Amino acid sequence: MTERLKEKLFDKVMDRIEQNWEQEVEFLKTIAKYPSTLGNEGAVQDYIFNYFQKELGLVTEKFVPDLKRISKLPSYSPAEWSYQGRPVVVGQSKTTGPKIGKSLILQGHIDVVSPEPVSLWNYDPWGAIIEGDRMYGRGVLDMKSGIAAMIFAFKAIKESGVSLGADLLLQTVIEEECTGNGALAVLDKGYLAEGALIPEPFGLQAVISQVGVIWVRVRVLGSGAHVERADRAVNAIEKAYILINALKEYRDYINNKPKHKDFQHIPHPLNVNIGIIRSGDWPSNVPAECIFEARIGFYPGQDPQDIKEEVKNWLLNASRQDDWLRQVEPEITFYGFHAEGVSLNKNQEIFQVLKEAHERVTNTEMNFCSITATTDIRHYNLYYGIPATCYGPIGANMHGADEWVSLPSVKTVTKTYATFIMEWCGVKDH
Repeated sequence: MTERLKEKLFDKVMDRIEQNWEQEVEFLKTIAKYPSTLGNEGAVQDYIFNYFQKELGLVTEKFVPDLKRISKLPSYSPAEWSYQGRPVVVGQSKTTGPKIGKSLILQGHIDVVSPEPVSLWNYDPWGAIIEGDRMYGRGVLDMKSGIAAMIFAFKAIKESGVSLGADLLLQTVIEEECTGNGALAVLDKGYLAEGALIPEPFGLQAVISQVGVIWVRVRVLGSGAHVERADRAVNAIEKAYILINALKEYRDYINNKPKHKDFQHIPHPLNVNIGIIRSGDWPSNVPAECIFEARIGFYPGQDPQDIKEEVKNWLLNASRQDDWLRQVEPEITFYGFHAEGVSLNKNQEIFQVLKEAHERVTNTEMNFCSITATTDIRHYNLYYGIPATCYGPIGANMHGADEWVSLPSVKTVTKTYATFIMEWCGVKDH
């Protein structure tokens, strides 16, 4: 294909994205209004499945992850809940005739975290409210806007009459926020490609490194009593704070060690967060049990199992410094994230093609970033040999009150993805 013809097709696709923009915003509003928290993803997945089939004409499958099967895989994270009624969705655009480019996966997670406490919001978290050039709502940034962008990038290509030179797969998955098992199930099912992009919202930057993550649960027993006998009881909350303080000391310990090369520029790359604490049911009772749960980060190249052993030993050593906890040892378990960190070579072709696409659309140089969180790209890069990165829109307050996304940046991502798709997959002459 001549450069002149490629330019004409590029312009045609960019024009189509502009023409479809109001549709894209409406699509984002629609999926953002589904409260797709953990266990409640089914309804929005049904909507996307139907959209893939009826609007995009894709070869589409919807299936529930097989927990028994994926639990045997090395990148599985232990789940304590049912997968019933919580499907993943795959839509395929298959090339016809000889393949001239590389196949591609565009993937986004449809699950979102809880908006609670809703009283802190100035906007309805499920309202998809637009004010100025921002849309507000739970999950609009993380990451339903990215899902809209990847879908409408393909839609513009299809409606412009462009024939891709390799297969393209659109995937919406569950559980990125707690296990990553949705992405794992799709890969294990055989939906593979030669590259993958995930439009996670890291501000029009490409991710080259991310930390690993584990979740830990600690159960501390005390000796309950009425408050009038509190001097003869043992308060489980107070004893739990000994171990919470120990985790704060662990956080300082790991951040004071030599940093991984990708995180040298980040002052505090490894976060240890106490995310849940449950105890007591009456102000005048001394609580006999306290359970707290924490999220712990670690560097690429470290084995999650080694980190679990280190954390457990750290907590048990802290217990031995207390007379009660020495006798009544805390119960320490792990569930959810068992996620390795990832460090990528930015000289890979996927980064070069993405960089050129970004620069063509924005007329600015693309930046790279190392993130102190985890994403699904670990499965692709570490276990399936598929080069993958994240590149998505701009916004703020993800996982917080008044989460918002910049709508102009969503349009930029849509155009960048469309440009990337045509270059990576190739475009056929008619």
